[in-house]
Amino acid sequence: MEVARRETYLITGGCGYFGYRLATHLHKKGAKIILFDITRPKQEVPEGMVFLEGDIRSSDQVGSAVAGVDCVFHIASYGMSGREQLNRDLIEAVNVQGTQNVIKTCLEKGIPRLVYTSTFNVVFGGQEIQNGDETLPYLPLHLHPDHYSRTKSLAEMAVIKSNGVTLKDGSGVLRTCALRPAGIYGPGEQRHLPRIVGYIEKGVFRFVYGKPSSLVEFVHVDNLVSAHVLAADALTATRQHRSAGQAYFISDGQPVNNFEFFRPLVEGLGYPFPTLRLPIALIYFIAFLTEMIHHLVGPLYNFQPLLTRTEVYKTGVTHYFSMAKAKAQLGYHPKEYNLDEVVDWFRSRGHGRKQQCSGFGRLVVNALLAAAFTAALLSFLPVVGSR
Repeated sequence: MEVARRETYLITGGCGYFGYRLATHLHKKGAKIILFDITRPKQEVPEGMVFLEGDIRSSDQVGSAVAGVDCVFHIASYGMSGREQLNRDLIEAVNVQGTQNVIKTCLEKGIPRLVYTSTFNVVFGGQEIQNGDETLPYLPLHLHPDHYSRTKSLAEMAVIKSNGVTLKDGSGVLRTCALRPAGIYGPGEQRHLPRIVGYIEKGVFRFVYGKPSSLVEFVHVDNLVSAHVLAADALTATRQHRSAGQAYFISDGQPVNNFEFFRPLVEGLGYPFPTLRLPIALIYFIAFLTEMIHHLVGPLYNFQPLLTRTEVYKTGVTHYFSMAKAKAQLGYHPKEYNLDEVVDWFRSRGHGRKQQCSGFGRLVVNALLAAAFTAALLSFLPVVGSR
């Protein structure tokens, strides 16, 4: 990290959960950080970190943000989950056109390194994958069950293709790589975990689906930060541009059943874990109907689907990948984490099932309430001898 202490990084989507976590890590190492995002950061921006409000759909705004930048982390995207997945036009504009703007700007402004945050989905579309690696081909575009995955695939292809293209200022060539993370978790994550906790607290989480033996993967936010820092470093000459033109699967390296992964969160918040298991085909069909209904009524009422078809596949069908390439070429070694800190984070903000009184406790409470009610009634009766 000697290089990071004297370099400047631009992070698109830098005010999001992962982007800001990456920014904070690099900033602590002494790097200068530019947060480029369409929304302002919730936290106060510390000295040495700059926020620039901008939209990656605008090549001019991207171009004005990269002055003096040594490396771009392109994290910004749209349409990963929920009702966002159904907004095709915005997904296309952000994920495809936005990425093209970032690549174009890097080439025009002489930015030598670009690290792209991709997704498992570029090779996965509902088929089982066990210990897959980076030799797997991209899933054919027409087989993607959602537009987000399709556009992320197109964007990653463009990023990898731009590797080695000559910079217009003649200073060298652009070096690029892509990281394909699993589902991100950690304390304060705002995209998936609050939605899950909301389902738990509303009593919607009453069943699981798919085979108990199905396995998926997750990545703790700090492991993903580590992978991005290593990938950026591996694009430099001191590391022989080892990651240039490469893609890497990134996870905690611990395949687990999706629902069992969240068991500590459910039970840690004081709720019973569901025992009813439904066939995945049924849930997929319900998700399909929900999407069709959303397509019809979405312009009038943009409701949050319980699940989309892609989310059913991602949570219920086995797909996990080898970390061998990331370990060998990047030196990536994920640390072990669990959901304890996530449970603590939600509990500290008032979430969790309120403890119910025992039978005797309820009797005492009821007696006290009855006494209070009786006293209130008696207060309205006339006092003997009063005038």
